[in-house]
Amino acid sequence: MLTIIFLCIFAFFAGMIDAAVGGGGLIQMPALFNFMPGMASAPLLGTNKFAAAWGTLFAAKSYIGKVRVPWRLVLPAAGAAFVMSFMGAAAVSAVPQHLVRPVVLVLLIVMAIYTFIKKDFGATQVERPFGRREQVLTVLIGGVIGFYDGLFGPGTGSFLIFLFIRFFAFDFLLASACAKVVNIATNVAALAFFIPAGNVMYAVAAPMAVCNVLGALTGTWLAVRRGAAFVRILFLVLLVTLIVKLGYDVLFAH
Repeated sequence: MLTIIFLCIFAFFAGMIDAAVGGGGLIQMPALFNFMPGMASAPLLGTNKFAAAWGTLFAAKSYIGKVRVPWRLVLPAAGAAFVMSFMGAAAVSAVPQHLVRPVVLVLLIVMAIYTFIKKDFGATQVERPFGRREQVLTVLIGGVIGFYDGLFGPGTGSFLIFLFIRFFAFDFLLASACAKVVNIATNVAALAFFIPAGNVMYAVAAPMAVCNVLGALTGTWLAVRRGAAFVRILFLVLLVTLIVKLGYDVLFAH
């Protein structure tokens, strides 16, 4: 019971951070592995994904009520992400994780530098029409990030936010909302693997899901209330955290 209480606390903060800028897995996954060290990795991954999926769903629902989501772009991205997340999960055994980490680390550093230097990046939303070119681009983004989420995972929401801002001129708030919708698709795809295999510990996952939802609603409220500038700061903090974590893994983890 004490373990579940601690995991629920971590799930709350994971949901809060993830709702605003992504990266909740940085909090929730290490907590599961640290508090349940004797457990196999598959049930821990499935439990984490189950709890995170509910938080993502409620965060997306909350955003949708407060910002105008461009469904013509987001739904194709979500569809591509769903399909490619399956493909990424299937490719996990074929692609060594230690080869993925350095590439992701370089991409995160580039994103952090770009966001820091361009002070107006994601500060305001530029209204513009979206045609076939943008729809093809959003399918490509959803597919690539969906594959990455199934294959590796860390920073998926952050990559989506960055790409939505860079290519569609969204502000951070709208980009976060769109990222949550796409994340729902990748979460569902992952759970389609974990649930039939029995790799979800529901006695732990259910209370964590409740707390993740509460955290997600809190994070969405903060993001909407404080605006794009606040989300930009959180985004940079998260990128730096991801860089430190992956940098450590690349240099010292075996």
